[in-house]
This record gives sequence, C-alpha cells and structure tokens, in this order.
Amino acid sequence: MLRRQRDFRWAADIVTDVLATFEEVEAVAVIGSAAKPLWKEVPRFYEFRRAGIEIWHECKDLDLAVWISSQERLGAIRRARDIALRKAYESGLGPSVASHQVDTFLLQPGSDKYLGRLCNFSTCPKDKPECRTPGCGAVPFNKAVDGFTPRADLLASAAMLYRRGAGRLRSALDLPGVDDVVARAER
Repeated sequence: MLRRQRDFRWAADIVTDVLATFEEVEAVAVIGSAAKPLWKEVPRFYEFRRAGIEIWHECKDLDLAVWISSQERLGAIRRARDIALRKAYESGLGPSVASHQVDTFLLQPGSDKYLGRLCNFSTCPKDKPECRTPGCGAVPFNKAVDGFTPRADLLASAAMLYRRGAGRLRSALDLPGVDDVVARAER
C-alpha cells in the first residue's frame, strides 16, 4: 500500500510537469489519499475484517485538482497526460500507473467551482454507458459523473504542486508520509 501511494505521487509529478506546459492550466494539486500520510484501518476484505486486522489504507488512484482557465483543449491535455505516463514507464523512469488511474478534477480558478473531470477516453463521446450521463461531453472531454456532487472538503487535503507564475512548488514525492508521522510522534 505504501509503495502504491509512492507510485501515485511519482505519477503526480510526471502529470504536473506536462500539465504545466498548457497555458490554460493555472494550478495543480494532489488531493485525496495520495496527498496525506496513509493510516491503518480494518479493510473491506472479509478475512481481514472478520479477524480485525488493520492494514494501511488502500490508495486506489491518484486524484488531482487542476484549476483551468479554458476547457478548449481538454482532449490535448488528456493525450499529453497519457503520453507522459506511458513514456515515463516505458523508459524505466516512471511508475506503472495507467492514465485511467488518474482522476483529474477540473476547477475554476478563483472560485474553486467544480467544472467536471477530465475524460479518459480517446474520443468524445465514446459511445460508452458513462458517456450517456446528462451533461457528459457538453464540453468535449469534460466528463460528468452520474450522481457525483463534490464534497465540501474536496480540497481539504490539497497539496499544491504547481501554480502559474510561481512554477513548480514542490514534488509530490516530498509530501509527508507514514515515516514522517511516526518520527514526529516519537519526539
């Protein structure tokens, strides 16, 4: 679980670097469980739950918040993200994180208004069941998720990686991890 989180943080850096090349991308932050130290919990798996065995939280994907001033080139942004992840992995310089494991929340700069999510499909619409969600693809490659309303704390764990004008603020790999929390507790 800890290695998986590290791989997602590594992927966050790769994706952030490519997103920063688009002038409409104002800022990028890692959010969700990839942004904070993992915690121990009794998981959903029956054997562990029945025995009360705690394991590290399962970091299932990489959630990124991207503040974007224009949605005109979402298809190009999606393609650049996918190519960057694939090239990094194939070169041995990146983790095994597939593009569908990166969930990109699109936000309006200034207001943090949720705009939708970056679609993972290569065409829009793709004629998949999820493409039939009302509003999906109204802006090409802006995915509407059926029944999703962002929680008020969506950005609570946000760790800003990039901001237009300031550049790269930090690496996701430098975010606090379990070892940092344990070391602080021991002091």
